[in-house]
Amino acid sequence: MYNNIKNYILNYINFIIVFVLFMTSVFVHSSNLKAVPIQENISNKIIRFHVIANSDYDYDQALKLKIKTELNKTLTPYLINIDNIDDARNTLQDLIPLINETASKIVYESGYDYSVNVLLDSSYFPVKSYGNFTFPAGVYESLKVNIGNADGKNWWCVMFPPLCLVDETYSVVPKDSEDKLKYILSDEEFSSLKNSKMDVKYKFKIWSKFLSLFK
Repeated sequence: MYNNIKNYILNYINFIIVFVLFMTSVFVHSSNLKAVPIQENISNKIIRFHVIANSDYDYDQALKLKIKTELNKTLTPYLINIDNIDDARNTLQDLIPLINETASKIVYESGYDYSVNVLLDSSYFPVKSYGNFTFPAGVYESLKVNIGNADGKNWWCVMFPPLCLVDETYSVVPKDSEDKLKYILSDEEFSSLKNSKMDVKYKFKIWSKFLSLFK
């Protein structure tokens, strides 16, 4: 009798584990199916800013941050009044010589002889938060600045619309930046960026399913 009860309990526990794993895969799969087209739509409307250091040595990382700060200050005025990605892309394309010159000057004045390569390209970006907005991982067009061998850790932000001035520690994106973002995105896309608690909601659903087994 005891062994039968023990086996019954073990089988029930195994069933619960399998069920939870199954529900997890269902939720993750369904969320990915919905998230992918939204990410692709968003990526067609924004341009990232991607600065890659020569190496991971502290001095190269410091140089990277110095270059990104100066370029951000230089480029933001050109983009602040632009409200569509085509104009932003054309503006950045025209500014590539200035970007290269500015970055190269910083490299030289910092005592290095690294080359600088600037281009508009597409790259994969991980999930990134700016204030109360979270951009999904995926491939985005970006203004890419390669410093020297470009073997070091990189820095990135959203160049258009200009969110690069937003400190990651801020809890809220400034209203003018938020308005620009809202203008270029659909309501669904805009809402998805503010839904940074999505993973927590999925975990809550799974946990609720798990608890319901005991009711």
